Amino acid sequence: MREQWLLCPFCKSKTRLKIQENTVLQNFPLFCPKCKQEALITVKQFKMSIIKEPDAKTQSR
Repeated sequence: MREQWLLCPFCKSKTRLKIQENTVLQNFPLFCPKCKQEALITVKQFKMSIIKEPDAKTQSR
């Protein structure tokens, strides 16, 4: 079974996670120890996609 390191979507460096071919992640908070950023991702068959969160709207009075 093949394994790969999960790469940071921002700086492309290795994170602390290894995934296999059959790994499925949904709404997974991935943290990068190098660039200190966090992203919400989905992974299926080594294909990673970033889940875009809507920006917070300012409250108007």
